[in-house]
Amino acid sequence: MDLILIGAGLIALLLGGGWLVSGAVGVARHFGLSPLVIGVTLVGMGTSLPELLTSLRAAWQGASGIALGNVVGSNVANIALILGLAALIRPVAFQRGDLRRDGLVLMAITVGAAIWVWFDQGLSRIGGLLFLSVFAGWMIWQLRSGGAPEVEDSPAMPMARAVPFVALGLVALVAGAEMLVRGAIGLAEGFGVSEAVIGLTIVAVGTSLPELATSLVAAWKGRSEVALGNVLGSNVFNLLAILGATGAILPLTAPGRILSVDLWVMAAVTAALLIFALPGRLGRPAGALLLVGYAGYMATLV
Repeated sequence: MDLILIGAGLIALLLGGGWLVSGAVGVARHFGLSPLVIGVTLVGMGTSLPELLTSLRAAWQGASGIALGNVVGSNVANIALILGLAALIRPVAFQRGDLRRDGLVLMAITVGAAIWVWFDQGLSRIGGLLFLSVFAGWMIWQLRSGGAPEVEDSPAMPMARAVPFVALGLVALVAGAEMLVRGAIGLAEGFGVSEAVIGLTIVAVGTSLPELATSLVAAWKGRSEVALGNVLGSNVFNLLAILGATGAILPLTAPGRILSVDLWVMAAVTAALLIFALPGRLGRPAGALLLVGYAGYMATLV
C-alpha cells in the first residue's frame, strides 16, 4: 500500500507540475516577461511546488528528516542529475553574465543556508522568517533586472486556458504531496530506514520530476536559458521559500547525517556547477561528471 501511495503521489506531482508550469508560462508571456525571468521565477517556483507541499506536509506530521532531506536532496538532484542529463542531451549554453548574476547568488544563498541550518541544528521560526525575507528581496531583484522579453515562435496560451491549468496543477500537487508523504513515512517505518534517507532519495527525486521534465524538454528544444534558469530558480526557491515557510510554520530539527554530510554535498555540487560552467557552457563531459558524482552520492545513501 505504501508503494502504491508513493507511485500515485509521484504521478500526481508530475502531472500537476506540468500543468502548473504550462499555465504559469502562459500567464507570464501575457505580461511580457523574458525567458530567463520566466525560467528563474515562475517555472523555477512552479516546478518546486511539489517540494513545498511535500515538506510542509512532512513537517506537519513530525517528519523533519523528510522535510529537510527533501529540500537538500532535491537541490543536489537538480544540479547533478537534471543539469547533467540536460547537458548530455545538448550542451547547455548561456551568457556568462547570467551565470555571474544568478549562479553566484545561488552559491551565496546555498552556503549561507547550510551554515545557518548547521548552527541552528535545523531551522527555527526566526530562521524561517529570515529565509522568507531574503526570498522576497531576491524575487524583487529578479523581476527588476531580468532583461527584455524575446519574440516567441508560438503564440502564448490564452488566459482562458492558462488560469484553469494553474488551478488544476495546484489541486494535483496538493493530492500528490499528501499521498507521497504518507507512503514515504510508511515505507521508512516498515523497512527501518531513516526518514532523512527516504527524504534524500525517493522523496527528493520524486518531487524533482517536474524540474527534470521541464529542463530536459527545454534542452531538447535548445532553450538553454529556461533549462538553466529552471534549476537555479528552483534551488533558490527550495532553500529560501520552502525551508523558510516550513520553518516559520513548524520549526525543524535536522538529523545528524544531514548536518554532517548532505548540507555540504549540496554546497559542493553548486560550486562544481559554477566551475564547470566557466567557459560559458555546460558540455557533455561536465554533464557526465555530474551524473557520475550523483550516482556515487546515491550509493552512499543506499
